Amino acid sequence: MTDRTLTAALVDHLRQAIVAGRFKPGDRLRLTDLRDELGVSLSPLREALMSLSAERLVDVEAQRGFRMPPVSEATLKEITTLRIEFESMALRAAMEHGDLAWESGIAAALHRLLGTGRAPSGSGLQEWESAHRAFHMSLLSACAMPLLLNFCSLLHDHSDRYRRLFLRTHAGDRDVPGEHTRIAELTMARKVDQACALLRQHIARTGVNVRRALTSEPGAAASPSPKPKKPQGRSGRPGSSRTTDRR
Repeated sequence: MTDRTLTAALVDHLRQAIVAGRFKPGDRLRLTDLRDELGVSLSPLREALMSLSAERLVDVEAQRGFRMPPVSEATLKEITTLRIEFESMALRAAMEHGDLAWESGIAAALHRLLGTGRAPSGSGLQEWESAHRAFHMSLLSACAMPLLLNFCSLLHDHSDRYRRLFLRTHAGDRDVPGEHTRIAELTMARKVDQACALLRQHIARTGVNVRRALTSEPGAAASPSPKPKKPQGRSGRPGSSRTTDRR
């Protein structure tokens, strides 16, 4: 495997772990631990984390390495607002350009999603999450705007991270399978305004549910406060501190 291929594989692997909620907000990403776990050298691992930092899925701290971004209501609101605007724009364009193959892709993705069955945890949940993402991206896939599609995919990553962190123990408040089915039907029927309106409502409702879960669990939502620096001794040498691995 070339260095470039290895780095790309690490980016995909770490992105999936981040989106799945493996790391808590504020967790320090220890390079040596990840290196030993993944069996790779530090160079491609750093490159992968820098790539993810460009997507704001990882924070870079000067002279201190990498850390998971904190979570907040303000960031969740921004993610939700951007998803609503960008995905409805992409869906509108997809309905203009989409052909029979696009419609068949939507139907197949919906069939897989409805047939997956959402399990509370483990591999069953991951299978549902994969099918869920594939369905939403299938709706937008014919938009003929690669940059917009890339933005939508990135926003979906951020949205999924919040949703999976805070909705694990919260039951849904609506018929999500029914919403997915109706969005697909309206899209394939080229009922542009109705399909876009329902998609916007679907995304907004998810944002509301995640916000409620986030604010009801302040401990989970809070980022760890940085440890105060130890005062300098008479020798003028700063004290040292260790950060506890929270994983």
